[in-house]
Amino acid sequence: MGNRLSKIYTRTGDTGETGLADGRRVPKSHPRIEAMGELDTLNSQLGLLLADLAQEQGQWPGLAELIEVLSPCQHRLFDLGGELAMPEYQALDK
Repeated sequence: MGNRLSKIYTRTGDTGETGLADGRRVPKSHPRIEAMGELDTLNSQLGLLLADLAQEQGQWPGLAELIEVLSPCQHRLFDLGGELAMPEYQALDK
């Protein structure tokens, strides 16, 4: 069995804020953070769907077309999450 981490310290304490990609701090309740979490959830669900479709593609060859359409969507969601993590992206700050 590997090492177990029972306590992890950030040394900054929990002041109700979280960091963005450039180190800027925003409240955890900020709409940008909510959007990032929702995007992560959607992206992971899409990843599970794509994995299931790939697994069933042998039995259902027509699924290849759906995989071809959905794969770029997953990549774009990942990119969008990165854009939200950057403070100069102001769409949700207004």
